[in-house]
Amino acid sequence: MNKNRKILLSVVGPTAIGKTSLSILLAGHLDTEIISCDSRQFFREMKIGTAFPTQEELTSVPHHFIGNLSIEQDYSVGEYEKDALKKISELFEIYDRLVMVGGSGLYEKAINEGLDEFPDINPEIKDRLIREHKEKGIEFLQEKLKKADPEYYIQVDLYNPSRIIRALEIYEGTGKSYSSFRKNQIKERNFTSVKIGLTAPREIIYQRINQRVDLMMEQGLLEEVRSLLPYRDKNALQTVGYKELFEYLDGKISLDHAIEEIKKNTRRYAKRQLTWYRKDKTIHWFDYLNTDEILRFIDEEIVNS
Repeated sequence: MNKNRKILLSVVGPTAIGKTSLSILLAGHLDTEIISCDSRQFFREMKIGTAFPTQEELTSVPHHFIGNLSIEQDYSVGEYEKDALKKISELFEIYDRLVMVGGSGLYEKAINEGLDEFPDINPEIKDRLIREHKEKGIEFLQEKLKKADPEYYIQVDLYNPSRIIRALEIYEGTGKSYSSFRKNQIKERNFTSVKIGLTAPREIIYQRINQRVDLMMEQGLLEEVRSLLPYRDKNALQTVGYKELFEYLDGKISLDHAIEEIKKNTRRYAKRQLTWYRKDKTIHWFDYLNTDEILRFIDEEIVNS
């Protein structure tokens, strides 16, 4: 690999696997900065439920796109692609290597490969789908998506209505699945992507998820969710860890049941993340505990190449 080539090292993997701590280790090893591509961590009011890096971690290595927005702001993946590529370009004026980390596969793909092109759709279709969501609930849309686009159904965050509505909007407007439009050629970037994937046996991943949820509750997740009640209809809050506790605060379920639902839905999310990433044959996979092996790989492929 050309030493003068700019390299973006992407750390990916399921939630709670240890991506944050590894990214900080790698950024320190490479003497560089971190770009977050975790779409939930953009919002400063969602620190606990999205597992923000600690203040110590944030100050140990410069981070970008963590807590940079308010929950009151709308922010699309297209806007993120534009903003993050601009920041990456600025940082590559200083560094030859950067680290990117996050659990949002679509946002990682936007940076490394570019977004797919989709046709214009009659806005009346989206308006109708939004009404269906309000009147019939998210489960109704989930079933429609399962029939229309089973490939995307197993990848998407099933509790993110905007993602589901977008996929159904494309399907109903074109007669073709959302997945069929996601095959476009990878866009040229002025840097080389090197991807590190963290994995573990399923029981370990699930154990780590359960422990993280318990820790979030101890740290005050319920109080965080309570403070966000006025914004509960915002897209960023249609996600695991928030919607379950909103149901508890509505008196629909018990607190214990809400916590178990968070754990269950987070495990399902991790499974979908792995399904997404396993399709990417460019990822170099490592056991989450093998940091020495990862550092050796980095030295061989990046530092000394």
